Amino acid sequence: WLGALRFDNLALRALPVDASEESGPRAVPGACFCRVRPSPLQNPRLVAMSLPALALLGLEAPAGDPEEAEAEAALYFSGNRLLEGSEPAAHCYCGHQFGSFAGQLGDGAAMYLGEVLSPQGERWEIQLKGAGLTPFSRQADGRKVLRSSIREFLCSEAMFHLGIPTTRAATCVTSDSRVIRDVFYDGNPKSERCTVVLRIASTFLRFGSFEIFKPPDEYTGRKGPSVSRNDIRIQMLDYVISTFYPEIQEAYPDNSVQRNAAFFKELTKRTARLVAEWQCVGFCHGVLNTDNMSIVGLTIDYGPFGFLDRYDPEHICNGSDNTGRYAYNKQPEICKWNLGKLAEALVPELPLEISELILEEEYDAEFEKHYLQKMRKKLGLIQLELEEDSKLVSQLLETMHLTGGDFTNIFYLLSSFSVDSDPSKLEEFLEELTSQCASMEELKVAFKPQMDPRQLSMMLMLAQSNPQLFALIGTKANINKELERIEQFSKLQQLTAADLLSRNKRHWKEWLEKYRVRLKKELERVSAPDAWNTDHVRVMNSNNPKYILRNYIAQNAIEAAENGDFSEVRNVLKLLENPFQEAEDSREVKEEAEEEGASAAAAACAEGTRSRLPYGSKPPLWASELCVT
Repeated sequence: WLGALRFDNLALRALPVDASEESGPRAVPGACFCRVRPSPLQNPRLVAMSLPALALLGLEAPAGDPEEAEAEAALYFSGNRLLEGSEPAAHCYCGHQFGSFAGQLGDGAAMYLGEVLSPQGERWEIQLKGAGLTPFSRQADGRKVLRSSIREFLCSEAMFHLGIPTTRAATCVTSDSRVIRDVFYDGNPKSERCTVVLRIASTFLRFGSFEIFKPPDEYTGRKGPSVSRNDIRIQMLDYVISTFYPEIQEAYPDNSVQRNAAFFKELTKRTARLVAEWQCVGFCHGVLNTDNMSIVGLTIDYGPFGFLDRYDPEHICNGSDNTGRYAYNKQPEICKWNLGKLAEALVPELPLEISELILEEEYDAEFEKHYLQKMRKKLGLIQLELEEDSKLVSQLLETMHLTGGDFTNIFYLLSSFSVDSDPSKLEEFLEELTSQCASMEELKVAFKPQMDPRQLSMMLMLAQSNPQLFALIGTKANINKELERIEQFSKLQQLTAADLLSRNKRHWKEWLEKYRVRLKKELERVSAPDAWNTDHVRVMNSNNPKYILRNYIAQNAIEAAENGDFSEVRNVLKLLENPFQEAEDSREVKEEAEEEGASAAAAACAEGTRSRLPYGSKPPLWASELCVT
């Protein structure tokens, strides 16, 4: 089945490869790649495969025995056997992590297998993530576990089907090999299964790929492994632009500075549009370091990501992001900061005064334009583009925030809002909307104070008496957040459930009236209201997903898989392939998967994990306790 794959490994011909065969962790100067070998796993077996992703490589659904095809996929996509023509290599890159330059990083757990040419003539890099030690593994073991691999596998495919530029995931293969992981860094390690994901992209090069030339950093003292090797920087720019931006290469064949400026401008705009897409679907990346930013504008490296449930603009999805650097509302400015670091890494081939001007002129304007265009579609504003639309969107988000509205479900519901003023219809719609707002119980969990009162009192005194010492052990933002939690929690104690419902209805009624006025302006411009309404609903339903990969959905799939039942991973994958189409409920999807061969006994095991909700539901209360690091 896999024998049809044709490799042509251009990156290894175009960029320098380290001559050393030494396998242990080490500095890799003067090279972009070093050759590696995947480490075999015990008893590899397929958790799930994405046929739409495999189709990129020209692979169709296997015609013969599906079990044989699964075994073949497990053998080759675990790294236990190499495909003919593949040349495993690890990529060298650096990065700014949480704002500080970290020096050499590189593919510590991922391995380039090669580039597959599809029957359509497209070139796809394929990569194994979790295949074992490389020279960039540092103190780690080069392995990934079932938990994180399922999350990456599912989210890569979910994002693609949401229409967001992303790397893809074709297979997820687990094994009987085990590693020890301290999941929450709290001294409670556990044994977990080694698991490998096959990732696909046009390239996995990232901003940090160009940071290998960085001289010693003024703050950390760290430097890139290839300082002063401008010849390699030129090679990399030639390769990246000619391969992934051929139209720019053709437009500027004789002027490298103009060519490089055009490349940086295009990447700036792609990145701005990408982040706008994230914001519009409520996606939080979690670790937006420069080494996790794609050189072709894709979402890359799914770690402690999360989608917004209750709308909170300051939501932090990464449990180890103590300062909130990568919070949801900070993603646009952080990606702009990362582009600034890439600009520094391109000097002298692109002078900083040129790239900085491009960044200032292009990024914010492109982000705001794309964000508003997408939000208009989410609100079904298809006829007019008015300046007031930006305010309407801000007011919607403010209403969501005030009422604890579920980001995905509120947007999904809005397509059924009727423009006519029938009071009974409005009341019915308000009931639906407020059912997607946070309950008293949910709010009490969300705003429960997290510090011991004595600790908070001590920190407040320290902030006044010894600001230098306070800066070492806490932040003003964290203290303010805690004070806000205390205030909100105190207010909730005085509020009844009926008061909360009444307040939420009032907020939503106010915003819906503004929305109605704006929709009427649309109707005034059309001669066929019914045709407009059909288009209005169609556009909304193709831009507001019913299903996203919520943390609790991923967690249910992970727990079932850890018990040996992979059917829930496959169910969720199937669901996420059609995020805008409503399935009747979770059982319908489950039954279809079971008909495809999942065992009834395994399904019963999964059912016992937790009581199931329909996949489109607001998260259950226990989901608020999930922590992803």
